[in-house]
Amino acid sequence: MQNLYSRLAPYLLTLIEFLLLVAAGALILFSSRSPSRNDQPAAFRNIERAFARLARRRRLSVMVVGLSVIAIRVALIPVLGIPQPVAHDEFSYLLAADTFAHGKLTNPTHPMWVHFESFHIIERPTYMSMYPPAQGIVLAAGQILGHAWIGQLLATALMCSAICWMLQAWLPPPWALLGAALAVLRLGILSYWLNGYWSASIVALGGALVLGAWPRIRRRQRVRDALLMSLGLIILANSRPYEGLVFSIPIALAMLVWLLNRNRPPFRQSLQRVVAPIFLSLLIASIATGYYYDRVTGSPFRMGYQVEADTYAAVPVFLWQTPHPESGFHHEVMRDFYSWELKVFETNRTFDGYLRNLWERLTFCWRFYLGPLLTVPLLALPCIIRQRRMQLPVLICAFMLVALSVETWNMPHYFAPATCALYLVLAQGMRSLWPWSPARRPLGRAIVRAIPMLACAMILLRLTAAAAHVQIEPAWPRNDFGRTLIERQLERLPGRQLVIVVYGPSHNFDHEWVFNRADIDAAKIAWARDMGEGANQELLRYFRDRRVWKVNADSSPQQLEQYEVSAK
Repeated sequence: MQNLYSRLAPYLLTLIEFLLLVAAGALILFSSRSPSRNDQPAAFRNIERAFARLARRRRLSVMVVGLSVIAIRVALIPVLGIPQPVAHDEFSYLLAADTFAHGKLTNPTHPMWVHFESFHIIERPTYMSMYPPAQGIVLAAGQILGHAWIGQLLATALMCSAICWMLQAWLPPPWALLGAALAVLRLGILSYWLNGYWSASIVALGGALVLGAWPRIRRRQRVRDALLMSLGLIILANSRPYEGLVFSIPIALAMLVWLLNRNRPPFRQSLQRVVAPIFLSLLIASIATGYYYDRVTGSPFRMGYQVEADTYAAVPVFLWQTPHPESGFHHEVMRDFYSWELKVFETNRTFDGYLRNLWERLTFCWRFYLGPLLTVPLLALPCIIRQRRMQLPVLICAFMLVALSVETWNMPHYFAPATCALYLVLAQGMRSLWPWSPARRPLGRAIVRAIPMLACAMILLRLTAAAAHVQIEPAWPRNDFGRTLIERQLERLPGRQLVIVVYGPSHNFDHEWVFNRADIDAAKIAWARDMGEGANQELLRYFRDRRVWKVNADSSPQQLEQYEVSAK
């Protein structure tokens, strides 16, 4: 039974949402069996008028959207807690955050680095996260303010505000605000983007700035909008470079056509107000990014990701590439992880494996971004595609899906640059459904009204389940990872601590414990891998001023044991 539940768990929320949608659809059909002139109950009319008044105040709408994310999630801290890092990527981003928060671009290789090797981190030529810097900068801002998660909270609020601002450039104000509200409900409260340290919100923020700036540039050619587009492009280049490039290509082509067609603005005006600001901004950002990578990897043209791949990962970025020869590993758990990656890569290169993996990717992204509820606006997609103005966002979404299908790995946040385009299509879909009145029955209005109501109902259901400890999704709060509990125990002890981590023969390499702060020597807790009695001695001699512990990460429950130092 437990095994069956574990298989169904990822789809349980989707099933509940589908059942709610079916029930709402039945209620809509039943209540509109006969035509009615009074298709707008007073409650709906009052709410929609107030909503429209707020929407017409564009700047206020943008602020309200962002502040609502902060207010709601902070109010939910007693129920959901503050998330703790679990995944390899999260710890890697937090390493970058700790580095930046201390005013450094990278860290020197530790003399005992071989004991601290871990996933998605480079140890040489410097000790740093392998990822681009944008996500680390977001978390560093939060760390400076008191906790790294504050940075993620603020970035998510800015993302939702930027989506609202973007939609205002494409749609009438009420529909822009409605689309942004759906982004808040779907992404801004309970998604892993906010309740973790993946920092995907900053990627979606960059995309929203680019897509929101484009119609404004075309209408007014203001330097301000060109700089906002540049900022979005810089964020994308320093967060998810490949996906950001794919997202930007259709917009760049649209701009090129606009600059060259017969109705183009005066050349001097477009050069001074659009081309020059974007070019200079990107030039300065490129020099800064090159300097960053030069400090981290020794070359302005070599990313940390490339160093990590050459050092550890045999699996390339794209499915058509050839795997690298396997590197020498100092730790069995790392060998197991990268060997597993290679097996997955080889399976996905077969025809059946590729189709199965592609289906899993698409369904995963669908459940995250849309689910049954937000699939409803896509029923108007045939109508949307025929609207010339909407062809660009549809093209962006399609282009992104094709580009992601050839990557070795994929998660929903890989699509993050195009989040804005997707929610633009959804908002336009609801706008197209609104006037639908078959046989004078206002079904379109009822459907559009039901979507945000059901989205709110799903939020309330998930919060109720979390408060009642009924598991209909991964458990809340995210702070019961064994490493977190041990870390809190060590934080209460006086002095500095060294923990030797031991894994059992059936260890799950996704549950990694060996991650450290940027300055390992100054950190209160240093986490190291067990390398055997002989190799451990050099580490103990180096950290002779620390109290030494041993923990078996695969025991239940995990307990600290005093490390017995050999008498030799």
